Amino acid sequence: MEITEQHTGSNAVSYGNVYVMTHSFFSDVVRIGCTPTDPIEYAMTLSAKTLGDYTVVFSLKCQNPCKVKKQIRQYLNAEAYVNEFYQVPANVAAVLLKRVALRIPVFSAE
Repeated sequence: MEITEQHTGSNAVSYGNVYVMTHSFFSDVVRIGCTPTDPIEYAMTLSAKTLGDYTVVFSLKCQNPCKVKKQIRQYLNAEAYVNEFYQVPANVAAVLLKRVALRIPVFSAE
């Protein structure tokens, strides 16, 4: 699997999405990141650059998505696999994302 740079070059994204993705080759590893664009489109872009496919398991539209990602990464530090990848079940990562979201302003999908 090719390790790609984080979609955003900085943590200065004021509005966007934080996401949990899985990869078709790794059932027990998730990718957690942030993007100012649609996470499903971003997953398709990543899939086009690598073997296998990325699938968005959960995403959340919010303010400061990279800060949210950073908070989740701190919780998962012990399970760090490499860069934005974590060896943790996807549902656990999604639950953490939802919990962190309770503390941040989120935007409904209207």
